[in-house]
Amino acid sequence: MSPTIFREGAFRFFFFSREEMRVHVHVAHTDGEAKFWLEPTIELALNQGLSQKQLNEAQALVHTHHEEIVHAWRVHFGN
Repeated sequence: MSPTIFREGAFRFFFFSREEMRVHVHVAHTDGEAKFWLEPTIELALNQGLSQKQLNEAQALVHTHHEEIVHAWRVHFGN
């Protein structure tokens, strides 16, 4: 299961239910996918196919929606 947290433009922000417990978010785009750690700081964990411009845009959206993403994580995983 991979609940969608939100969509913006060509990006879909989501996480996998049965993955590691470190708070992070996946970002899907038609060109590829990225993963960002959210704690202790927001940082790129993985990039598969996104350009630097797309990564910058995705990371800016992660910053903008940080509280929403962490809240969705805590509600979904119960911590």
